[in-house]
Amino acid sequence: MEVVGRKRLMLFSGSANQPLAEEVADLMGVRLGGLQRSVFANGEIYVRPTESVRGADCFVMQSHSHPINFHIMEHLITIDALHRASAKRITAVMPYYGYSRADKKVSPREAISARMVGDLFLAAGADRLVSVDLHTGQIQGFVSKPFDHLTALPIFVEYLQDVIEGPTTIVSPDAGGVKRAEKYARHLNAYVAFVHKRREAEELNVSAALTVIGKVSGRHAIIVDDMIDTAGTVANAAELLRAKGAESVRVVATHGVLSPPAVDRLKNAPIEEIVVTNTLPFPEDAESFDKLEVLSVAPIVAEALQAIFIDSSVSEIFLGENV
Repeated sequence: MEVVGRKRLMLFSGSANQPLAEEVADLMGVRLGGLQRSVFANGEIYVRPTESVRGADCFVMQSHSHPINFHIMEHLITIDALHRASAKRITAVMPYYGYSRADKKVSPREAISARMVGDLFLAAGADRLVSVDLHTGQIQGFVSKPFDHLTALPIFVEYLQDVIEGPTTIVSPDAGGVKRAEKYARHLNAYVAFVHKRREAEELNVSAALTVIGKVSGRHAIIVDDMIDTAGTVANAAELLRAKGAESVRVVATHGVLSPPAVDRLKNAPIEEIVVTNTLPFPEDAESFDKLEVLSVAPIVAEALQAIFIDSSVSEIFLGENV
């Protein structure tokens, strides 16, 4: 008996950011797979696929947003359910990778939680991981299975080329992000600068901008980062850039976490515009924030998932910048 091989793609979404998953599904020409989801009275999560997944190539999208531990656990349980239902291959798609900032030890006896999260997804049955703009690229090496690192850089560059005219400097909010700033500078024909800041190891989400290294006077300054959480870093950097004579200040960040008091800080900071993507849902106080411009990562995610499904190159989509 001879059976002709065929591949079947199925896309599932967790509850964290279903609008993004629906947009990706529309672009790929598929429908979202059915999931029965509920929560027991004690908080335990229940997930069950409502259709057969046997032999299918399954992609499970979930943004690790607030409440982050709930959404990570829901993601893991969904993958485990698909694995036990005999899915052929399971790809965990996490537009925002939870605990990515805990990628190394800064103080003694700290956990490296980013590694632990990767271990959890492999243990649940994921055969591949996909994320967008990791906090650091080294996280890809925390897992022994393939890890596709996508980047929103092409989307941001296209947008900035339309709105910025004149001499421009790409600013990293810290020394560790200079490599990211250099990538943007290559595409925008811009200078590179970075903010020297001090962060207290004993206090989370607290930093102080000390000085700017690089030329910003009389130039449009664009601060680029992977995420905006409480916005203390970018607000302090914007104040410093203005004091150093920057013509304008914009902020570009893939993940708009926007934990309180981020919106208040950004409203009061000397920033013309904050450009983020829809990798995460936004808090209610950000919905009426007129400085906020949201770009969709759905086209690059859909194209990458299609490439993974047909076993073609993902790096070619991003011109090799997804490292």
